Amino acid sequence: MAHSRLSPQHSKLRLPGLADVHVHLREPGGEHKETFATGTAAALAGGVTTVLAMPNTTPPLATAETFALAWARAQAGARSDWGIFLGGTDANAGALAPALQAQAAGLKLYVNDTFGQLRIDSLSTLLRHFASWQGPGPIVCHAERLMVPAVIALAAQFGQRLHIAHVSRADELAVIRAAKTRGLPVSCEVTPHHLWLTEEDLLRLGPLGDMRPRLATAADRAALWQGIADGTVDSIATDHAPHTLEEKLGQPAREPGNAQHSARHTPPPGVPGLETMLPLLLTAVHEGRLTLERLVELTATAPRHIFRLPAQSETWVEVDLGTPWTLPERGWQTKASWSPFTGLTVYGHVVRTIVRGVEVFDGNIVSAPPGFGRPVRPHHSELKSHSQEEQ
Repeated sequence: MAHSRLSPQHSKLRLPGLADVHVHLREPGGEHKETFATGTAAALAGGVTTVLAMPNTTPPLATAETFALAWARAQAGARSDWGIFLGGTDANAGALAPALQAQAAGLKLYVNDTFGQLRIDSLSTLLRHFASWQGPGPIVCHAERLMVPAVIALAAQFGQRLHIAHVSRADELAVIRAAKTRGLPVSCEVTPHHLWLTEEDLLRLGPLGDMRPRLATAADRAALWQGIADGTVDSIATDHAPHTLEEKLGQPAREPGNAQHSARHTPPPGVPGLETMLPLLLTAVHEGRLTLERLVELTATAPRHIFRLPAQSETWVEVDLGTPWTLPERGWQTKASWSPFTGLTVYGHVVRTIVRGVEVFDGNIVSAPPGFGRPVRPHHSELKSHSQEEQ
């Protein structure tokens, strides 16, 4: 498809359901920010029919017990299809059971500043994780600057598939491009907020623009778009990281059992994004910066390939490309009912979302009940039964 502006009279289009491989659904421990039910409602409203949930919850998803707790919450609450990451720590390095690894969407390693308790500073811990991970999901790293070539080198040494989350800077992308040229099994994602916003927007957004990785320069943003054009960027994911507006503005909402809050509260980093990703990308198509084929590859085909996700039968998203609308201040499905893109005029919105032949979003109301979604990996009991049958 040529890079051409689409006319409103040819604006209705059917796309495959999107797969967002980087979302924070805050269960367990952060239910006042988001739940599996509310976060996946936001996903369906945004045309996302599969989500992979990150493990930096409270407590972190780093043991069989905490993973089982999150799994049960997802089974009961998720409206879209879902998977869950395991988080790497000093304690579980080399000690994650094969059945648990097979059930997880992948292994998430945090080697730079992030929100939550998961952060690895030990080289020996990283070595044990890279030496012992079996998948089938890849190792996913929150790695910035010098840590990008470091984790790529570890992946090459141990023959691991590596996915670099939310790349935000030109020099990081250059390292990834060089690794791909050498044939190393590394993939990467970028986020809509790093594609649309820069550090200059912080004057306008204040704490609502604080995220990890931080917003970068206009030159970095241009490099990300170039990476999309030349194929270095494999996928686009939201890094949907909801916090309440009160928390972001330095006035944290009261939580059960927490009678007082520190007067020196630091707003947590992160922004919601599940409902704005597709409108933003469709606007890029409208403006001629992106083809529809590349949009589908970045948000549906490639994420499913990288994370070895099953196909969803009779699942699609109907979108309108021709009608401009302004992203609102409130009224979102996510519990974090705000957006850093409020006030932006976009040229695309979701008209309907269909999952397995069932309409789950009609353009206004999410009708899929909690628990409608299915896991993208079998439960460990199913894996055990299958293994016994093979014996």
